[in-house]
Amino acid sequence: MARTSGRVGGTALTGLTIGLAVAGLLAACLASLAIGANPLSPGQVWAGLLGHDQEAIDVVRGGRLPRTVLGLLVGSALGAAGAVMQSITRNPLADPQLLGVNGGAAAAVVTAISVFGITHPAGYIWFALLGAAGAAIVVYLLGSGRRSTANPVRMLLAGTAVQALLQSYVVAAMLTDPTAYYSFRYWDIGALTGRTLDEVGPVVAFLVAGLVGMLALAGPLNALSLGEEAGRALGANLLATRLLSALVIVLLCGSATAAVGPIAFVGLAVPHLARLTVGVDHKAMLPASALLGALLLIVADVAGRVIAWPQEVGVGIVTGVVGAPVLIWLVRARRVGRL
Repeated sequence: MARTSGRVGGTALTGLTIGLAVAGLLAACLASLAIGANPLSPGQVWAGLLGHDQEAIDVVRGGRLPRTVLGLLVGSALGAAGAVMQSITRNPLADPQLLGVNGGAAAAVVTAISVFGITHPAGYIWFALLGAAGAAIVVYLLGSGRRSTANPVRMLLAGTAVQALLQSYVVAAMLTDPTAYYSFRYWDIGALTGRTLDEVGPVVAFLVAGLVGMLALAGPLNALSLGEEAGRALGANLLATRLLSALVIVLLCGSATAAVGPIAFVGLAVPHLARLTVGVDHKAMLPASALLGALLLIVADVAGRVIAWPQEVGVGIVTGVVGAPVLIWLVRARRVGRL
């Protein structure tokens, strides 16, 4: 990876990259508010936001604004979670989906639906968080064995096995419980539609808490990137860093999955794009991952409305189509273990 030459040049390049990403995100948000089965002009979008046009109000405030806000939060959460996972495990293939975290949250949610009859995000957020935490712990223990740090390849294999096991449980639960099937099937594909801001209010609190915790990890992760011994010499507390990283990952992945369902590959692809554009300094890379994650998810959601218009394709399907080639490229480029 090429590094910027000079502090001033590197700072200017990072600022330019962030500025372009913010501009792209604003344009994507406008497209998200305007594009759909009932297209709106920018003027109609503005009138809907200000409350000047009843028809535009119904379209913008009633459906597109909540899904846009949710896309911003969930995309930033998944991008940030992937960056933290890859940094703390030193595994470039670390991703909430590949390491079983999303599977743990999904298994817990289907349990909440099937056993307890809970069918809305505010009700099963705690289930999703516990499921994500449980899966993360199991995968880490299987991937580390008797060592203090997890081996990237072992973690990938353990995550694949845990994900497959949890997915089998989810399928079995849906087949044996028609109510769980009808409630879970739409959530399982990953979609931003059908939610209101009131429904996801409790989820937003966990997402924001996770993003704040992410910012506190920048310094310690920079120290650990030099190696554990060098990190200790620089004053990094390895145990505290790992515990806070685990808490941040669970908060971000669990709450994001509870809100919209499992979204694949955002956490895998976005951190690599962030490193390519702003470098490996976590003080820039972590916020950039959150910003680019939000941009990717909003763009994917808009693309899902366009490619099958006037019908829609779930955002989880679109990110899967985009992310699979990224995974293949990473494996073929032999980038495992290069963080």
